[in-house]
Amino acid sequence: MGVGHLAPTVELAKLFLRDGLAVTVLVIDPPFKRGSGDSFIAAAASAHPSLSFHHLPISLPPNPPTDPVILMFDILRQGATHLQAVLTSLSETSVVRALVVDFFCTEALDVAAEVGIPSYIFFSSGAANLAYFIYLPIIHSATPGSFKDLGDAPVGLPGLQPIPASHLPAQVQDRNDECCKRLLFHFERLPSFDGILINTFESLEPRAVTALRDGVCLPGRPMSPTYCVGPLIADGRGGRGNEKHECMTWLDSQPKASVVFLCFGSRGSFSAEQLKEMATGLEGSGQRFLWVVRAPRNDDPFNMSETDLEAILPEGFLDRTKVRGLVVKSWAPQVEVLAHEAAGAFVTHCGWNSTMEGLCAGVPLIGWPLYAEQRMNKVMLVEEMRLAVAVEGYDKGVVSAAEVEAKVRWVMESEGGRELRKRAKAMAAKAKEAWGDGGSSQAAWVEYAKVLKSGGNGARE
Repeated sequence: MGVGHLAPTVELAKLFLRDGLAVTVLVIDPPFKRGSGDSFIAAAASAHPSLSFHHLPISLPPNPPTDPVILMFDILRQGATHLQAVLTSLSETSVVRALVVDFFCTEALDVAAEVGIPSYIFFSSGAANLAYFIYLPIIHSATPGSFKDLGDAPVGLPGLQPIPASHLPAQVQDRNDECCKRLLFHFERLPSFDGILINTFESLEPRAVTALRDGVCLPGRPMSPTYCVGPLIADGRGGRGNEKHECMTWLDSQPKASVVFLCFGSRGSFSAEQLKEMATGLEGSGQRFLWVVRAPRNDDPFNMSETDLEAILPEGFLDRTKVRGLVVKSWAPQVEVLAHEAAGAFVTHCGWNSTMEGLCAGVPLIGWPLYAEQRMNKVMLVEEMRLAVAVEGYDKGVVSAAEVEAKVRWVMESEGGRELRKRAKAMAAKAKEAWGDGGSSQAAWVEYAKVLKSGGNGARE
């Protein structure tokens, strides 16, 4: 549920299609406007007629919870109740070789067992996050308090970059919170599946991949086989067909590696105050920029209002910066933008899809994490991979205009920024190699396909 999870799932489905296997993608429609994947599904179904989409019937409970995460879990649990009937129906016309589910859908494990088919998790984030998520229930059971009580104290996993407790997802910070209990339930079930497919590649996260294979995140229990099959990157058009976006025409007229691209994912939005600080910082930096702006956050987590750029940005900003900057409403073809030779830096929320897209394009990252596991991603990108620099103050309320200006200038003008660019280009080459002949991701997929076609029972470490 949500485009951020759906897009890489469809890319995974294409791998199955490439191997001659039929694929049905089971979709649960969110009961709110934000995150709807209707246009994406329509475009994917049109481009790949052999890819079937089946919508599971969902109805809102009489008194739905106000917390959108709790509501999501309730809806996913409801979806699992329809799963057995769908699998039984599919089995009447074809051989169902496996069930592959999103990592928030672990209730499907029980259904797959009842039907008698292998089940796999598709983990659409990185290997380090997977290792930490599997380990969190163990830390949780050994810690008398909550993670929120630890502040910035590091949470460690042997062999991995420590994560400040404050940078774990907000939903696991309070052990008494219902969100925390639900997430730990899912994390604890992850190793019970027949295998885990991860949207990463070995040369990006070698220590995390080793930790997973050695089972250090699950002491005393057998670890599910893991298969790093990334990078899985969706088409950048996002359901807009072949129509060229205005920003691509604008990029064509910009010098090579000169444009700072700012985009914060399908759910990223800021306060009006923060948007003004960002605008002031961009203007002060003197750099060319392409900025995707959404309406400021409101009190309704399920809806987003239209963006009136003139009303939310500083007076005169659009006129003063029109020669070197372009502001677009709500959406841009991110993959295409990052692949354009004019792209020089990427200010990102550190969502995993965006992270992979930036790395595969060889563009240096400026991290500005917002929610979910994005702060964990920021730590890994800055301290472990050394492929990003982060703005200061994202966890304190408002990032100042001076900080925005300073970080943009540093990446675009300094020697340190040039070194960051070199590392980004080198990692892009490694990402390409992962799916090349003899590459690690190609080999992992071949190994997984063999397991699948032989009955789905991979050996556990």
